[in-house]
Amino acid sequence: MERIVWLHGRITAKAFPNAEDLARAFELSPRTAQRIIAYFRDRLDAPLKYDHRKKGYYFSDENYVLPLARVSQEEVLTILLARSLLDKSSGGYISRSIQQFSRRLMSEASMIGFSWDMLEKRFSAVWNLYSPAQADVFQEVLHSLLNNRVLTFDYTSPLVSETIRRETEPHHLQHYMGSWVLIAFCLNKNDWRKFYLSRMNNVKKTGRVFTPRPDRLWKYQVEDSFGIFQKEESCPAVLRFNAFRAGWIREQVWHPSQKMRDLPDGSLELEVPVADFREIKLKILSFGADVEVVSPE
Repeated sequence: MERIVWLHGRITAKAFPNAEDLARAFELSPRTAQRIIAYFRDRLDAPLKYDHRKKGYYFSDENYVLPLARVSQEEVLTILLARSLLDKSSGGYISRSIQQFSRRLMSEASMIGFSWDMLEKRFSAVWNLYSPAQADVFQEVLHSLLNNRVLTFDYTSPLVSETIRRETEPHHLQHYMGSWVLIAFCLNKNDWRKFYLSRMNNVKKTGRVFTPRPDRLWKYQVEDSFGIFQKEESCPAVLRFNAFRAGWIREQVWHPSQKMRDLPDGSLELEVPVADFREIKLKILSFGADVEVVSPE
């Protein structure tokens, strides 16, 4: 690695080093020096090109960064699992991005023989009833979010057939139940809104830069209460599950601040904060006679 760092420094300084220079600097044989250069190019994805006139190497991409971080097999596996878990909902964008640096990442962890096929055979992620985003939409939203750029798009809500052109300041991207949701300040409505990426078309990031608004103005939109529909104020909803259903409910997390109470007859009471009743009503109905709403009325 010390020799590769030396090469990187000389190339960045436009000194056009070659195998002979490397061998002389570290007292190596010409063959060993050539192997190090080949490793630098093939395993660390260095964009090396040879200039015959100057008899040395240069970078075809001057933005190349040397991957010095030493990573473990577990850390690489975490990245690859994230790709497996999230990729379908981003239209393949996450997968393509990870593949671009996967060879370098794997070589850093000395994971010879660890392949995509192995990952797909031994791990899987299943999402039901989710709304996938198109890869180009995901990319445009992501770039606008990270660079504080005003984002415009056509948005169609299932409630109305009319498509409306929106101009927004993106602040947060949420992965909710397999779907990607953008939390943004809508300049058309002068208020905070949530937008499903699957419902966006003609997405364009503009050249206009905005100053992000304080977190306290939009943070409640993320997880203050149960479900995707959020408001600044919420109330506790108490559900009583019978003894038959209680075992399953004890295993579940409906909300980070939920409370559970075991009752003498084996039943269970679950309390969660709710700001909007639309989603939790559907959830309650799915349990049929196994659940009773204690409060609110």
